[in-house]
Amino acid sequence: MAGGKIKKEKQKPTRAPSNHYQGGISFHKSKGQHILKNPLLVDTIVQKSGIKSTDVILEIGPGTGNLTKKLLEAGKMVIAVELDPRMVLELQRRFQGTPLSNRLKVIQGDVLKTDLPYFDICVANIPYQISSPLTFKLLNHQPSFRCAIIMFQREFAMRLVAQPGDALYCRLSVNTQLYARVFHLLKVGKNNFRPPPKVDSSVVRIEPRKPRPQVNPKEWDGFIRICFLRKNKTLGSIFRMKNVLSLLEKNYKTLQALQPSQIGSSEGNDTGMGISGLGDYKEDQSMDLDDGTDDEMEVEDGDADAEVSEFKEKVLAVLKEKNFYEKRSSKLSQEEFLYLLSLFNVAGIHFSFGKVMEAQAHDAITCGPHVKATLKLGSEIYTVDASNGSTISEELVSMKEKSMSILKEFITTHNVPNDVPDDLVESSSEDEEEIPEKSHVKSKKTKLT
Repeated sequence: MAGGKIKKEKQKPTRAPSNHYQGGISFHKSKGQHILKNPLLVDTIVQKSGIKSTDVILEIGPGTGNLTKKLLEAGKMVIAVELDPRMVLELQRRFQGTPLSNRLKVIQGDVLKTDLPYFDICVANIPYQISSPLTFKLLNHQPSFRCAIIMFQREFAMRLVAQPGDALYCRLSVNTQLYARVFHLLKVGKNNFRPPPKVDSSVVRIEPRKPRPQVNPKEWDGFIRICFLRKNKTLGSIFRMKNVLSLLEKNYKTLQALQPSQIGSSEGNDTGMGISGLGDYKEDQSMDLDDGTDDEMEVEDGDADAEVSEFKEKVLAVLKEKNFYEKRSSKLSQEEFLYLLSLFNVAGIHFSFGKVMEAQAHDAITCGPHVKATLKLGSEIYTVDASNGSTISEELVSMKEKSMSILKEFITTHNVPNDVPDDLVESSSEDEEEIPEKSHVKSKKTKLT
């Protein structure tokens, strides 16, 4: 303009794009790919791991190999398990032609589905969405390793190390500390990763207990799930819930119906789930504090004025015997949980709820010999043939391990066709006499995840 100054517009500085790349590889947050970029932090993790020169090291999710390089320099050998084929190629390219390449073994695959080889120590920066199942897969590994140094989401890590009375003390804390000693090593800020996650992290040291506690994993898991339905309520309140009592009573009656020899063999072999079955994906996906609500089981309080059943009195008597009735799960130690479980078992009350399914199967097929029947277990339906001369119910109850896998093996062994008919138990004799009536399978579903 005449007589005026021309105002120049300031150019806005262009923001550099976020560096989610390394060596031309893009990282996917959805897959939990957050690569450690701070070399001082990598050195600290290796130092706190206490690696010996003779150690075989397991690394899960090595990414581009920043931590892998330090592990190879410290130990005898590194076994790296990586799901992403791009990262596998990057690892091989990074160490190819170096003296370290002979001491690196890369396994491409899902670590949760991979049979892990022998290792002395595990050091890993893992995808956070597999935290719980991976923890219990490691604790289930045999032969047992010395320790695991793992990077977890901070709140998950604090749940692992939580003690009775802590706000974060939960089922995950109890299950993990039953099989291992857990220590918090250091807190890691989100800016130490590329790309940065939304939450802070923590490094935890896990040392498996030796020898392993002698407890049935299925029995323990069923017991702890009930105790932590409402961790801040008294155990007396929890075990008075109508659905809890109904579930326990079904199990109790099932065991009472079996022969003593069958009970003994079932209890001795009822460990098919293993420790790895304690890993629960929900623990990773929902990190909310216990606020008095829980969706793990649909429960409702029984009528206070209703007549107290004999079984209910039996359950409550166990709690009152050693003053557990007024105690809360959020305050109980490992020793107290183990002691209370033993008191229930001595009273004949068990928590391996697979036995309820067996009872329903036993009630659903009370057919005589030379009979075929279709049986619904859970969401699967099978046709079972008792043409070998024994009743179908005898075939099922006499099995040592009552599980879906055993039932499938039974069906295969006896050359039984796997039909998917209507939700019925259909019976027909071998001479094909027509039976006019069909009896429906009455299957009561109890929600216990």
